[in-house]
Amino acid sequence: MPVCVVSEGAGPGAQVPAHLSRIPVSVISSNTDPAGKSVRGKLFHKGPLVPVAADEFILKCVIEDEDSQTNSSSPPSSINVILLGTLAKNFSEAVNQGDVVVASGFTVGESPTFHKDKLHPCNLLLSGDDACVYVSRLLPPATKSPLVLKKAGSEVMQVCRKTKTPKYTYVKLGDLKVGAVVNVYGVVIFFKQPFKSRGTDFHSWLKITDQTNHKIACTIFCDNLEDHPKVFQIGDIIRLHRVKTQLFNDSINLVNTFGFSVVTFDGKVGGAVEPRTSSRTFHFDQEDHRMVQELRSWASSQSLLPLQHTTPLSDVQPKAYFDLTCQLLSKATIDTTCTLLRVWDGTTCPYPLLKVMVEPGVIEGPSSSSRERKNLIANVLIYDNHVELARQLKPGAFLRIYNLRVIPGSNKVPGITSSQSEQVNHLAFHLHGGTAYGRGIRILPDNSPDVQELKRVMEAFPEDDEDDDEFCDLNNSDLMEVWSTPPESLDPDPVWSSTERRCGHSVSTETLAELKPSDPGRVHHVRAQIRSYQPQKLHQALKLYCSKCSSMWDIPDDELVACVFSEAFRDSPPCRPPAWALSGQVDVSSDSHGTSSRTLNLYLSTQLMSENKTKQLLFLQGSTLEETCRLASGFQNVVPVCSSGGRVALLDLTAPFLFRGRRRFYGCKRCSQPAVEEPCAGVQLIDEKIVAEVLGVQLLQLKLLMDVELQDVTDTLNIFLWRDADCFFGVSVEDVAANQEAQNGIRHVMDSLCPAGGSMAERPWLDLCVRSYQVKGETGLNQTCYQICQTAVTVSDRSKVTG
Repeated sequence: MPVCVVSEGAGPGAQVPAHLSRIPVSVISSNTDPAGKSVRGKLFHKGPLVPVAADEFILKCVIEDEDSQTNSSSPPSSINVILLGTLAKNFSEAVNQGDVVVASGFTVGESPTFHKDKLHPCNLLLSGDDACVYVSRLLPPATKSPLVLKKAGSEVMQVCRKTKTPKYTYVKLGDLKVGAVVNVYGVVIFFKQPFKSRGTDFHSWLKITDQTNHKIACTIFCDNLEDHPKVFQIGDIIRLHRVKTQLFNDSINLVNTFGFSVVTFDGKVGGAVEPRTSSRTFHFDQEDHRMVQELRSWASSQSLLPLQHTTPLSDVQPKAYFDLTCQLLSKATIDTTCTLLRVWDGTTCPYPLLKVMVEPGVIEGPSSSSRERKNLIANVLIYDNHVELARQLKPGAFLRIYNLRVIPGSNKVPGITSSQSEQVNHLAFHLHGGTAYGRGIRILPDNSPDVQELKRVMEAFPEDDEDDDEFCDLNNSDLMEVWSTPPESLDPDPVWSSTERRCGHSVSTETLAELKPSDPGRVHHVRAQIRSYQPQKLHQALKLYCSKCSSMWDIPDDELVACVFSEAFRDSPPCRPPAWALSGQVDVSSDSHGTSSRTLNLYLSTQLMSENKTKQLLFLQGSTLEETCRLASGFQNVVPVCSSGGRVALLDLTAPFLFRGRRRFYGCKRCSQPAVEEPCAGVQLIDEKIVAEVLGVQLLQLKLLMDVELQDVTDTLNIFLWRDADCFFGVSVEDVAANQEAQNGIRHVMDSLCPAGGSMAERPWLDLCVRSYQVKGETGLNQTCYQICQTAVTVSDRSKVTG
């Protein structure tokens, strides 16, 4: 259905079909017949768009009856609305908070969050072809000129399941004509990393091919480094929009023009199709997905992909050139033309390596390493035009260094020749100047498959310091605002502290003003007070954290989880049980009053049954969230499943993949490869880790995340409390999530450390251990963040948590 604009002064009701009658929110009940009815209200809250499968989405919002008058005795006038499928996606894009909407074609159900949010006891579910939403958006008064007021009126849009999506035409490389602006796909067969041109912009160059076997050169000039193609290796797939064909040396070349955009993909067959781009918005649909897969298959059949993209240190040979994937541990400036990078990849070079001795004061990053890691570190010397980029690199970053040269018998390093001892038979790694053969350095993102593999190799080696745990990229933009409010009057001579450090670091106490200019990656001791903290509601501080990809997620509310179960129950026909399982049925009450019942399918492991462990693991198909919770009280582990392609499959990982009594366990959507497999035999006790491993699920951990604003007499500082929250409060996050008494205890501690309405002079001083680290923000710029670590509330305050 098209987007329509009504006449001046009209509202959304002007476009609602005449046969629909409006009903107030307050009269809706579970017995309401929605046929021929519509509900109108103002959008009070719009939740995030949650993908649950390919082209399937869920969105939760709250609308408030426009005509309602709020008082304690009146029925609830606000109601939860759940939108499914393409309708949810279109609603997310077109509707804003404050808009007036009219919904029709809905069904009415019971709200599982009624007792928590105190809204209407029912919710509205919109899905299917009959569901429709009309929305009216008025222009802000401040922006309306008389001319606009005369012509504009109310803009009304109809959000429906069918919307117009952009269509792009792609030209095969063998069909290019000179002078045309085209869109193309190709496989990268050669590339150079972006480098500074003679002007103010950056220049990159690559060569691509496709099924026509034509090889086309591409020249790209962009002011920003981030706008260049993110090509990591030969064989990557690239999509170029709005490039112009030109004739150069009797060959057609492509150059970027106005509106240019580029997206790249990993070229490995079977790998995830994840677009790499700096654009905030870009088009990518099933047709694009198909073209990427076709190019991957074709490139693989043509042997365009190298057998090995990079060479580990364990395979290097003297006098060779190679590409190295590694992690930067530390760096040091040798002179104006040379920078030293100390890197490792978790493997050992079979030859002795050059040792470069520099003063500890010029090293950025750890100056010493554990015994096991020290033997794996390689010194790489970066020269000439690559020095500028090398100096911007931060320790901890994962790199790919292209066209690195292995030089045997090197015994001199620029700038420190007098102190460098002879190492005639040692190998040195040099990145020479220039861009020939693709020579350069590229920072790899954490979600790169090569980085993930590198991390797996490195996990076998101990950290340099037991305190130096993975303070990795926590990139939550909502918690990274920096307040610059000047401090209030403070007591200049604090005499007591409500916390104690348990780190054992021998560093002097600093002021916040002294801490801020320091380089990231260091440990600091500070004494400060808490000025404020977020979030104030403790349940909002509980998060789900993936230790593999370092992502952090909100815990889904019951409304959203119930919708996932509802969709799985609706589309879950009978299926063939796995070969290792016995199938059966169980009768459960379909409502909380037990007035009716229905039959659910269940699956039990034959191996566990033979071991007399029938209650240790149950696979349950077609249940609602409420039914699953009730059955979880009688089994140690309950895994909800559905039917997919005639086979048993897990539900979308928005929902918990495992119920253990009252506890629920979630999996990471990015890192999991879910599959219903037979449980391990011979295990004495099956817990959440064993179930997750068997099902191919990356288990998410519960974390408590707070953003705390500190201040002393010199400055203020925003700092995170999350990794060591257990140590700080003296109670596990699992207990906080499940125990109301533990939650109340933490609330009392925070009230004592930061009392509401109290002056700063009345607040206790805290001795804190603080670690600084660097992350990349949404804009791509590096940002220094801080965490409270290895600090505990003193016994007198902690007793409020446990007692």
